[in-house]
Amino acid sequence: MSALDTAQLSLATKTAFIFPGQGSQKVGMLAELAEKFSIVGETFAEASEALGFDLWHIAQSGEGLDQTSNTQPVLLTASIAIWRVWQSLGGVAPKYLAGHSLGEYSALVAGGALSLADAVKLVHLRGQLMQNAVPQGQGAMAAILGLEDDAVIALCQSVSEGQAGSVEAANFNAKGQVVVAGDAALVQNVMAAAKEQGGKAIALPVSVPSHCSLMKPAAEQFAAALADVNIQLPRIPVIQNVNAKAAETADELRAALTAQLYQSVQWTQTMQLLQDQGVQYVAECGPGNVLTNLAKRLPEIEKACAMDNPSRIEDTLNVVLVAEGKIA
Repeated sequence: MSALDTAQLSLATKTAFIFPGQGSQKVGMLAELAEKFSIVGETFAEASEALGFDLWHIAQSGEGLDQTSNTQPVLLTASIAIWRVWQSLGGVAPKYLAGHSLGEYSALVAGGALSLADAVKLVHLRGQLMQNAVPQGQGAMAAILGLEDDAVIALCQSVSEGQAGSVEAANFNAKGQVVVAGDAALVQNVMAAAKEQGGKAIALPVSVPSHCSLMKPAAEQFAAALADVNIQLPRIPVIQNVNAKAAETADELRAALTAQLYQSVQWTQTMQLLQDQGVQYVAECGPGNVLTNLAKRLPEIEKACAMDNPSRIEDTLNVVLVAEGKIA
């Protein structure tokens, strides 16, 4: 079953698709979908050919899945496989697209700004550069829960003051949920200080401290690769991580993707923008339901749906078609 071009689909007025980032991967992802929809295997074959190694094998066996340079292209390909299943079923094209960190690349492919082949090459390189930017064990990330954004920012500034390294707010995921990243010792200090202020702190099992100043060397190298890739404005607006806005030029897209490596993910603002623009339904186009669970907490989102197996896609299709007035 072949994917339909986005332009052939009727456009939704109340629906956004959101694409997950690292942390959503799991061994055996999309196996059930692949049995029912041949386009899943075809999408993985296309991406694997572009990279020269078997992404489906990594996804199903787990061999090397947690290596950042593998995780990123596998997750992106999984998200696009689900997007193509959605298209093949005649699902409406969403009003907006957005992706969390790595997921922004999935959103750009879905919107037609990047080819799948170019995107998997970019994120493979992105993962390599990120992994090489910081020696193993030097960086860390932690989720800080139960404190206001400003309080977490102030803690990071206080802990970093006078130190050779730094710790910064990396992901603003939801109200009362901020991820910090930076030098491992300073991240530990922020965790301790957050607990003293009545918050909770959870160390994240990551090998790379993303979205902080430690990634600036990686960003400089990555910018050169981006300059050589054909990027267009997407046919469906993609809300970008660094500023919670849709780019107006291809150069703005490139600049935001470069800055995304060392600046914080503005997911809270992104989801607020979607609500402000009348979005009431969101579908998470990727493995798992991390972003779905965050969206369910928002007051103006009537329904948030995951789409990582056949029954969930069928449920989402029905929810969106009813919401958009395509079926009664």
